[in-house]
Amino acid sequence: MRNCRLTTIVGGLALVGLVGTALTPAAAQAPKSGGAINIMLREDLSQGFAIHETATISVVFPASPCFNNLVFFDPLKSVESADTIIGELAERWSWQDNYRNLVFFLRKNVKWHDGQPFTSKDVKFTFDMLRGAPEAQGKLRINPRKDWYANVEAVEAPDPHTVVFRLKRPQPSLLAMLASGYTPVYAAHIPPASYRTGCIGTGPFKLKEWRKGEFVEYVKNPDYFVKGRPYLDGLKYIVIVERGTRTAALQAGQLDVAMPGETTKTAAEQLKKAVPQFVVTPVATAVTDNIIMNAKKAPFDNAKVRLAVSYAIDRRALIQAVHQGAAVPGAAMAPRPYGVWGLLEKDLAALPGYGKPEDMKVRARTLLAEAGITPQNPLRVEMATRAIAIYVDMASFVINELKQV
Repeated sequence: MRNCRLTTIVGGLALVGLVGTALTPAAAQAPKSGGAINIMLREDLSQGFAIHETATISVVFPASPCFNNLVFFDPLKSVESADTIIGELAERWSWQDNYRNLVFFLRKNVKWHDGQPFTSKDVKFTFDMLRGAPEAQGKLRINPRKDWYANVEAVEAPDPHTVVFRLKRPQPSLLAMLASGYTPVYAAHIPPASYRTGCIGTGPFKLKEWRKGEFVEYVKNPDYFVKGRPYLDGLKYIVIVERGTRTAALQAGQLDVAMPGETTKTAAEQLKKAVPQFVVTPVATAVTDNIIMNAKKAPFDNAKVRLAVSYAIDRRALIQAVHQGAAVPGAAMAPRPYGVWGLLEKDLAALPGYGKPEDMKVRARTLLAEAGITPQNPLRVEMATRAIAIYVDMASFVINELKQV
């Protein structure tokens, strides 16, 4: 695709599943209570603490300490799966009626940060709102995950500590969705819009201050329902947009933890050499790199053009150039061993963009020619991306790939 310049990432072309790098100080033999840590944040919270109105980890990551889910993935397990889901606000759960009903039995004596009791009313409020139920008592400005709950026919609260999700058909995957970082329970007595500027949750930390563009600061929740937790007295997420400044802050000891996946492998290794007390831990982020093309507008309304874009991009080269090898090709499904549905290598190699690079680019040129795009009649497109270093790196790589066809 000739004469490309930096412009849009617009359709659903999954490139890779990332294995990011997290930086943490060396841990002691046993947890000790007290102290606070400073955590890197690559950008400010675009939607405040309104996790249900956002699709970015840049909100979920710093907002999560305020909240709890019904269930979540055990953070001590290396792989997230149905077998590693544990209770949070739910003590236990059971499938009934041949997987048509999912029943949660809630913890008692849980309080919101303002002292109000947590009950099944809050769970019903949250998930009626998320599924866009006619009877919902709350409404979101935008609802990016409404489709997650399309199979939920009703959410019932028969008593203060029991919630029933009634499904249209069996859906074992619902439990995994409820365990994700995008499914916190909101308070029924708090307007959903208030989460854009503040946070009343049940989580281990209470919001102390959000100074836009600078930091988000939390203090320990003294009434947290897990005895003896949290260990820390506070958390402070510090917004540092520029990559070099973040690295310098880590090296100078101004930051204790890097945002997962945001520190490159090379930078992490260099920091480890400069600051030996840092622990560099590879973690599976379950994040994909995506290109989005508007299939309703030319030139991407032509399937051959979209397919040519897919053929043109060498995923394995992207992994080396952008992620320094700290990622794995995975197509639309999380690659093995991180996902149980990951494709075998032979099946993956048969997909557009995952085979031999030279063959893929020949195929891309052929498809473009069939769509009427030739050196004499080139296609010029623009690629838009977020003003975050890793996104710009990926966009630059993709542009170079497209120029070659």
